Amino acid sequence: MNSGRFCPPTRQTPTESPVFPIRFNTVPMPKNSTIQQAIVIGASSGIGLETARLLAARGCRVAVTGRRADRLNALQAENPAHYRAVPFDLTAPDALEHLESAARQLGKVDLIVLCSGTGDFNPELDYRIEAQTNRLNIDAFTRTADWSYRTLKQQGGGHFAAVTSVMGLRGSGAAPAYAASKAYQINYLQGLQQRAAHETIPLYITDIRPGSVQTDMMKGEGHFWITSPKDAARYILRAVDRRKTVQYVSPRWRLIGQLLQNLPGWLHRKM
Repeated sequence: MNSGRFCPPTRQTPTESPVFPIRFNTVPMPKNSTIQQAIVIGASSGIGLETARLLAARGCRVAVTGRRADRLNALQAENPAHYRAVPFDLTAPDALEHLESAARQLGKVDLIVLCSGTGDFNPELDYRIEAQTNRLNIDAFTRTADWSYRTLKQQGGGHFAAVTSVMGLRGSGAAPAYAASKAYQINYLQGLQQRAAHETIPLYITDIRPGSVQTDMMKGEGHFWITSPKDAARYILRAVDRRKTVQYVSPRWRLIGQLLQNLPGWLHRKM
């Protein structure tokens, strides 16, 4: 899982095994889709980059954000008509100003996808590692999620999707802050979903829960059911199209999620 064992991509790259065959060919814009403008936060690499590319391929205008300005500018150069590069650090004090700028450039925002996150092993419980994780996965996440909800509500509706992790379903001795921060995100999104259910406008919240995705976040060994970033992005857009509240990536990871949630405490502690 994008799990306690963060590990660099291994060479065993079956993105989907024949046991659960899922085939993606194209990602056409659904006939009833209202998504024309989107913001993808954390689009300089991995899942965020591929999500931005798929949205642009659908004909959407996409504001792409992240810390690496060179990558975002290169992406914009690929298709200036569809991309707007807005580089900034999501943990910086002025992050919301940059998000406001991205929204203004689009005019109206139909979809916001939050893909930024971090985490690492911490066998010595070095607080600096935990603090860095919490700064992005909790502090910046909360500020960004709140801004996204308010922005979509003020304009009369829209969709907010955020990438959490299967690992947020139970604690991890190998990476305590990462697992705890992902649990926070899962519960925070549930709170926003509850609020959205009482709104009189079409406001949707989707929790994207990856298992193992072949990105720079993968470290260690022993990963299985590995999904490519491109397929992960396709699952995200499919979940948005269907207005799902939770989407496991890939869907088979729902089995692991159920196992983790029902695993007896004494057995989990021995893992």
